[in-house]
Amino acid sequence: MEKGQYVIGIDYGSDSVRSVLVNTRNGEEVASSVFNYPRWGKGHYCDSANNQFRQHPLDYIEGLTATIKDCLAKAPGIDANDIKAIAVDTTGSTPVAVNEAGIPLALLPEFEANPNAMFVLWKDHTAVKEAAQINAHAATQTHNYLQYCGGIYSSEWYWAKLLHVLREDEQVREACYSWVEHCDWIPFLLTGATHIETMKRSRCAAGHKALWAEEFGGLPPNEFFSSLDPILDGFTSRLFTETYTSDVSAGNLSAEWAEKLGLSTEVKIGVGAFDAHMGAVGGQIEPYYLSKVMGTSTCDILVAPTTDIHGKLIKGICGQVNGSVIPGMVGLEAGQSAFGDTYAWFKQILAWPLNQLLEESAIIDAPTAAALKEEILSKIIPTLSKKAALLPQQLDDEVAIDWFNGRRTPDANQELKGAFLNLDLGSDAPRLFRALAEATCFGAKNIVNRFIAQGIPVKGLIGIGGVAKKSPYIMQMMADVLNMPIRIHQFEHTCALGAAMFASVVADIYPTVEEAMAGMGSGFDAEYLPVPENVAFYEQRYPLYSSLGKYIEEN
Repeated sequence: MEKGQYVIGIDYGSDSVRSVLVNTRNGEEVASSVFNYPRWGKGHYCDSANNQFRQHPLDYIEGLTATIKDCLAKAPGIDANDIKAIAVDTTGSTPVAVNEAGIPLALLPEFEANPNAMFVLWKDHTAVKEAAQINAHAATQTHNYLQYCGGIYSSEWYWAKLLHVLREDEQVREACYSWVEHCDWIPFLLTGATHIETMKRSRCAAGHKALWAEEFGGLPPNEFFSSLDPILDGFTSRLFTETYTSDVSAGNLSAEWAEKLGLSTEVKIGVGAFDAHMGAVGGQIEPYYLSKVMGTSTCDILVAPTTDIHGKLIKGICGQVNGSVIPGMVGLEAGQSAFGDTYAWFKQILAWPLNQLLEESAIIDAPTAAALKEEILSKIIPTLSKKAALLPQQLDDEVAIDWFNGRRTPDANQELKGAFLNLDLGSDAPRLFRALAEATCFGAKNIVNRFIAQGIPVKGLIGIGGVAKKSPYIMQMMADVLNMPIRIHQFEHTCALGAAMFASVVADIYPTVEEAMAGMGSGFDAEYLPVPENVAFYEQRYPLYSSLGKYIEEN
């Protein structure tokens, strides 16, 4: 390997984008930068009461520019010519309507404030009705087009969102030439492409969310969609047949973007993928270890040799796709629709007086009130964790259900709601927080149980993301609930590191993803082992969670 070879990995999350500049020799983070989406942060174009979550492409563009330039500014000793490739991961399914030139409609003056012309974030559930119709329609077909996505189509995914937007907005419908995932658009943008037909679509996104399958030779036929709703007639002809794994180059950095970023047009741009899939690579995933990317939601990734999966169809998960994580292996995806979001919701409940009343205080001035609010907010979750850990364990403790944003897996159902049981006048904030933490761990157990029941062994867990790094209380509880060890990857921006690993393969620095993982992986800095007495306790508690969940789902 030559000296002075660097790559940039870019990770688009739900609230921010982060870029890392990485030394390909050893995976060292030379510089990193995080940019919070300004429009998203102000709540623009969202309506949480109606499960509408939209993001403006300008947030993405501004974040891309700011973070890369910031990384370069933080590494003045590195020559721009030493940066060989850029790869990108994003949330998903987060698609957008584009014109024939591949421009998101929200970047056009007539659509700049129209939420339906913006990226439909993964957790947008406005398409619940459309997802139900897709599932009902698929059940009438002689061929099972849902067999590789767990048998159930979700409102979080590509086709449900497309159908909802086309039905809801005639102006967008007339202007929409194609429908594009966020992870496909960013490489398209960086390479300066000007026609949608030249876009290289991600195998990861297409296979897990858009019903693309090798067996079908692409997408389901036009007749499947036109008989679902005539509004979709002919749409597949404006989409794609071929898909690409993320070790493939989408092209070189365009002259315009090279000048804007201060880089060379020799920089290669990789085909994009979803954050958890690249995060699993950054976290050095191994066959049959479940990589849990724990952020606002969880996305759980498992890889297995193709020969092991041949003939197996795993029910109720978010897809099984050859090459979606590591080329040459089958990637299996599951996850929880709310994880960190569950704790954030409870924090906001507790913070209501701070947010609504503190600034009206007649006792302290406004700057002091703002500083006090910031201090208390930063301490809520850590203090709750400490207090919850000290509580005695009793079988009739409060029980919670973690479906605050529906259920992703097993068996997607975004109409389900969260719940508490066994509340009394002694149910204080630490007890409720403990119940929520336990519920998210039981939700993880449901996923592991499904894999095992379907003949896919789970040897252990790899924890990635903010919750994994910051909450020993929740990680120890998860190890106890699942009765298996959890290793926590030490790299802070693991998804961005995974993108950097793919970039190193795209740049021909490493010949394979596996070798990039071996050469650039930074290992693990913590491991949580099950505590036998806690394992026994949670085994007795789990049926309470299951029975409450069953009651909610049936009633």
